[in-house]
Amino acid sequence: MTTGSSRRIFVNLRVKDLDMAVEFFTQLGFSFDPRFTDDQATCMIISDEAFVMLLVEDRFKDFTKKEICDSTTHTEAILALSAESRKQRAGRRARAQGTHGRGSAGQRPHRPRFHVRVELPGS
Repeated sequence: MTTGSSRRIFVNLRVKDLDMAVEFFTQLGFSFDPRFTDDQATCMIISDEAFVMLLVEDRFKDFTKKEICDSTTHTEAILALSAESRKQRAGRRARAQGTHGRGSAGQRPHRPRFHVRVELPGS
């Protein structure tokens, strides 16, 4: 769908430990916008029009009246990162696991792309 103007998306994710989450995503190759970073949140840059706000739990609660799930027993989000090759996929999975996260690999048989599913540390 094209509208003639660009759209931006900001996805909000709750994290238990902001520093650990930043380290985790930095190891996966992401960078952060310091203009939207403090001790409660940071803005992870996905592309020129896609961003993920990593928010500590107390800050995340400012945006919802609903209960926040226990991510050790419930699924809060599924994150999948694309990879151009098996080698790149394996590297991303290893980096996710090396920073206290979890990673599993997959490939859709009808598509040449690979992906890595990741779970944040502490979840």
